[in-house]
Amino acid sequence: MTFSSVIAKTYQTDILIIGSGSAGSTAAIAAANSKYKVTLVERYGFPGGTSTQMLDTFYGFFTPSDSPKKIVGGIPDTIVNALDTSGDIFLRPNTYGAGTGVNYNPEKLKQVWDKLLLKSGVELFYHTTLVGVEKLGAQTVCVFFHKGTGFFTITAKRVIDASGDADFCHWADIGYEKAGEKAPAQSMTTTFRMSNVEHDIYEAAGGKKMLKEKMAEAYSKGTHPLSRKEGSAHEMCQPKCISTVAVKVTDLDPLDVEGITKAEIEGRRQSFVFEDFFRAEVPGYENAKIIGLSHQIGVRETRRVYGNYRLTKEDCMQAKTFADQIFLCGAPIEDHRKGPDGGSETFWQYVPNGGIYGVPYGTIVPKETQTVWVVGRCFSATHDAHASCRSMAQTMSMGQAAGMAAVLSLGHDSDAKNIDIKKLQDSLVRLGAVLELPDAIADTSRNGWANNQGLL
Repeated sequence: MTFSSVIAKTYQTDILIIGSGSAGSTAAIAAANSKYKVTLVERYGFPGGTSTQMLDTFYGFFTPSDSPKKIVGGIPDTIVNALDTSGDIFLRPNTYGAGTGVNYNPEKLKQVWDKLLLKSGVELFYHTTLVGVEKLGAQTVCVFFHKGTGFFTITAKRVIDASGDADFCHWADIGYEKAGEKAPAQSMTTTFRMSNVEHDIYEAAGGKKMLKEKMAEAYSKGTHPLSRKEGSAHEMCQPKCISTVAVKVTDLDPLDVEGITKAEIEGRRQSFVFEDFFRAEVPGYENAKIIGLSHQIGVRETRRVYGNYRLTKEDCMQAKTFADQIFLCGAPIEDHRKGPDGGSETFWQYVPNGGIYGVPYGTIVPKETQTVWVVGRCFSATHDAHASCRSMAQTMSMGQAAGMAAVLSLGHDSDAKNIDIKKLQDSLVRLGAVLELPDAIADTSRNGWANNQGLL
């Protein structure tokens, strides 16, 4: 594809990151702490991706066992500590199976990402959409579109694809598996938030257990046309507000223009069905109303790039470790898909004995390239492994590893596959990353977070 006749501007950079979600923003911050120019592009007008568009909880920092261990550190700690200084986090107990969650104010998180990116010296381009990729010798030319500028290019020496949908890899003809081809793709979710919830009344009536029973009853009896029997509604940082993961949209392709359009409409429709259910059936919600929907429907998986290593279900369930591991994960397989009766349910499978597995460097390096890394939900994993290793603490960990790997690659004039893994691991450990299985049980008290990290 040739765009030369319509290019309005051209830019140069050393390291280009496409997508400013939790993985991409962390990669940019990690890479920018060097002598190289780092550029981050984002199709929306704010950073954070899933972390600010649709969710309000970081999972994956802690293992979900009865004796939780903190297994993620480094830049992810810096993000949480920045939120902690303004009172915009609390630690939510392991009430839904994925371990202790770090609940935060997503609007504040947008500013935290902005501040840390600017402080690190990252060049930012918001409202910017990737529309093509061209090869120019040893460098890559990415073509973008901005509604005011028109088409423009950024020429980069190294590229990190953090787009979520592996958009760069798609345009660059780098191989990937499309979700749904070999196993059913996970469902999509529009999250919503409600205000004026009386938490005390809700808890006194039975809390989560009561909600689960009422949802199952409404689903089976058809008193409310819910899309699933189970879902979560949890307290937010904002008083008397809750956030949900309840809507489930299946059998539509988020990479297809017609499919994603139908999914967005269906997600909004279901949200207000759930609003009616909560107001009519759940104590404490009688006067609650929806105050916001996710910026877009949440997409769990689309393209998963084929890397030099592919994380598998066996790796996760056998708690494997690797000589080249770059972060840890202890999360269960959490697979949101259609159940036997047609409703959408969540299927769980835990790492035995509260185990922790390592994730090798090869999962973020595509097979067919020497200058590209892939991080976030498009990293190299099978469907089941992906359903375990997709929490935001893990995607941030991928990002910080890729950012530092790109710097090492430039500094030693080596390709992505052949960097010195020991140097990368040493750099990650100095940053605060956790690469070895910890012995100590984590302090999951509210004040324990900042005190344990020593970063405030």
